[in-house]
Amino acid sequence: MKKLLVLLLAPVVLAGCSSVSNLTPTKAYRNAAGWYPVEAKFATKRTAVLDETIKPAVVVGEKSYPLSRVPLVKDRWEGFVPVPPSQNSIHYHFRFDYSVNRIPQAVPDSFTSSEFGLDVVEKSATK
Repeated sequence: MKKLLVLLLAPVVLAGCSSVSNLTPTKAYRNAAGWYPVEAKFATKRTAVLDETIKPAVVVGEKSYPLSRVPLVKDRWEGFVPVPPSQNSIHYHFRFDYSVNRIPQAVPDSFTSSEFGLDVVEKSATK
């Protein structure tokens, strides 16, 4: 019975080891370029994650866009997502692929955030 309980609780314990915080505002003013900034914080308590192997991306639909480290800030990542002029909003999530140190060699792993939304609004002429 104890072994069964340990097996059932293992996913719950492991799930709490990593998290993604969305630092992107929920609204952005439409711009001519059609690209909008997104930012996330990736935190993990897993000491076996090899920091130099982290490859983050923001995923919109079927497309993935790379994120870059924010200079001088720990665990922060930024990038851009496209929103076509015909759309007023998008849904996206963050995905962090990385390697975990194992014996005899590192193995791939990943963490995916929940889904977030970005609304693109027109900047009004009057304030």
